[in-house]
Amino acid sequence: MKLAILGAGESGVGTAILAKQQGYEVFVSDMGQIKPKYKKRLNEEGIRWEEGQHTEAEILSADEVVKSPGIPDTAPMVQALINQNTPILAELEFAKRYSKGKTICITGSNGKTTTTSLIYYIMKKWGVDVGLAGNIGRSYALQVATQDHDWYVLEISSFQLDNMYSFRADVAVLMNITPDHLDRYEFKMQNYVDSKMRIIQNQTPKDTFVYWSDDEYINNELQKRMDGYAPKPTPSSHVAVMGNPTLCPFSDSDIDPNSDFPLPGKHNQRNMMAAKAAVCAAMGKMDLSVAEQEKREKILVQCLKDFPGVEHRLEKVDEKDGVLWINDSKATNVDACRVALEAMSRPTVLIVGGKDKGNDYNDIKELVREKCSALVYLGADNAKLHAAFDDLGMPVADTHSMKDCVEACHKFARKGDVVLLSPCCASFDLFKNMEDRGEQFKDGVRSL
Repeated sequence: MKLAILGAGESGVGTAILAKQQGYEVFVSDMGQIKPKYKKRLNEEGIRWEEGQHTEAEILSADEVVKSPGIPDTAPMVQALINQNTPILAELEFAKRYSKGKTICITGSNGKTTTTSLIYYIMKKWGVDVGLAGNIGRSYALQVATQDHDWYVLEISSFQLDNMYSFRADVAVLMNITPDHLDRYEFKMQNYVDSKMRIIQNQTPKDTFVYWSDDEYINNELQKRMDGYAPKPTPSSHVAVMGNPTLCPFSDSDIDPNSDFPLPGKHNQRNMMAAKAAVCAAMGKMDLSVAEQEKREKILVQCLKDFPGVEHRLEKVDEKDGVLWINDSKATNVDACRVALEAMSRPTVLIVGGKDKGNDYNDIKELVREKCSALVYLGADNAKLHAAFDDLGMPVADTHSMKDCVEACHKFARKGDVVLLSPCCASFDLFKNMEDRGEQFKDGVRSL
């Protein structure tokens, strides 16, 4: 069997190592430049690779292909693979074939990183043999190859779900569905919704589906699938076998107003409830004594009081001259910015902008009017932001670098204000990724 891998990042290299271990003939191809650390690892493993091109003869002759989730179906090489019906897989789909571990799988437009991190935090405190992977942590495939765990906590994007077929989550968590990545889904919300709902594929009543029942879409989508709805898959995918899990909904009415959870905002209360439900479902699948269950319940309560939060998500950077600076670079869609603004209790200088993904800024316009004292646009092209917000009549700055952005915020902010980087957009127009954007913001603030 020959496996071709498109993309030589963390997931691609991890997949290559696992595939070589399992006896595949492996070829790795990346249209960009491969990082030196990954080249070194591939060479150490004796795995063939190329960069700056895709050699058709090598890739089209593969029995299966694993592609990076960032590569769209419109890429010429992916189109060629689709045309000849070569199976195209996600890393998680491939790795699961060779893992003994159970999985807690988290997806959603917003909140998945915080929820994933909290679940992992609790499981580690419990002393469970657990790995963290997916969109966060080390490659799932590499962990399966080198030290397979009893449990995995996996943050999963819609792009990964599109190319997962036989995969089944022991515990699935769907935080919410709000408009995001519509540029990858023909600007059709239903296509994106269908991808998110794949989180329950292949689940049985022995498995658990944790979800926010107040979401605009999820209840309706569950009913549609019970009535026989079969969504159209993306071009590189195929129809998913919809599961029949045990349902575990939670709603805002379940929120305890006296909760000691340390992260601000109602959305973080939802993240906490989802994580609690998920770990309790997982605990029910473990063979534990009554005493051990009671011990873990006490640890859970403590974890919900001392969880430190996630970098780049409402991360407090510094307070200078009475101005609080907050890094929310992970807010890459409009709804993520909305929940961040809702959590603000001080006049806010909002930094917004980047690579637009089909955003409708009307969804937050009134909230911006209510919460914000100034706006700073940060992007290669800010025309859509000017059109959306300039008529609010508040001070506005147009910037195209983080240095200029921080300087503009410094001029606008007054004692008692907060400066919030919550961009609504992807980062790829000016930055390597959202982490790079957040790090540059923190560096700029600390140098003031």
